[in-house]
Amino acid sequence: MIAVAVNETGLAKQEILDQLSRQVALVESELQHQMRSNSDLVGKVGIHTLEAGGKRLRPAFVAVGAMATGHEFDPQWAVEVGASMEMIHMATLIHDDVIDNSSTRRGRPTAAALFGNRASILSGDALLAKATVLLSSKGNIELIQLVCQAVVDMAEGEVKEVEARGDFQLNVTDHLEILRLKTAGFISACCEAGGLLAGASEETRRTLRSYGHHVGMAFQLVDDLLDYRGDHHKTGKPIGTDFREGQATLPLIDLRGHLADKELELLRSRFGESVSQEEIRMICNWMAVRGTFQRCEAVALDHARQAMAAAEHLPNPVARELLATVAEQILQRQS
Repeated sequence: MIAVAVNETGLAKQEILDQLSRQVALVESELQHQMRSNSDLVGKVGIHTLEAGGKRLRPAFVAVGAMATGHEFDPQWAVEVGASMEMIHMATLIHDDVIDNSSTRRGRPTAAALFGNRASILSGDALLAKATVLLSSKGNIELIQLVCQAVVDMAEGEVKEVEARGDFQLNVTDHLEILRLKTAGFISACCEAGGLLAGASEETRRTLRSYGHHVGMAFQLVDDLLDYRGDHHKTGKPIGTDFREGQATLPLIDLRGHLADKELELLRSRFGESVSQEEIRMICNWMAVRGTFQRCEAVALDHARQAMAAAEHLPNPVARELLATVAEQILQRQS
């Protein structure tokens, strides 16, 4: 068992970082193991997606969520839950690339580009099923229900996003609800899952849930900003991808209210695949000059601050400091 009880001087930050690093490394090994399959093709799709890398944020949130409770917990169970959450995330990426007809992700060919849409969809389904088997290994019904509901929300959020595609007039409320469902809810579940496997009180679980929600919202809002002002070498995708695909996100929604009528009509007429690279640069310049980036940053910052405020109520002072640092650094991410 891992003991994370705090002594008189507190648990050293480096110690908890080392502990977290070990947990994530073990998750990586578990993921490699889980990619084995009776089907060579399923295994190839899984390994290809795994080798594309990623921040492994979701397993990290499971581990830190458990540590933040100040309780003892089974490290192997945390590894298995973390791996399960990452496999679910991987499956959604595989499916998203098929839906979006994406040829690259993080600068590498997508599974769909290499193995075809049908193989990718079915392999993504296999990953989801494997994640469920792993998650249910301890028979904790409450944990299974928590994660399954988060997966339902995520799927419904993705469907809502598809329904909103091409809707130039998408409003802020509906857009933020999509973000809550498709991104924030799953990160929230990762944090709460960590608390649950460590036997946290309902109050602590509620705090972890709130922290995860606000961190998830901040993460996705920054992601949407990077789509318009990020370095494509770092983000791994062309600038203005959301606009090209007819997906209205907060930067575009904000910009609409700061354009002259002729500019607005031009923007509306170009929304979707008809926009040129030069026009994308013009739109990004409008966003920079007219304060869109600054206002969207403020919304992301508000969520990050709410996450940090929630972390203050968690029992383990070093883990809550780490969670607060994560919330702050999300605002600085470049990819």
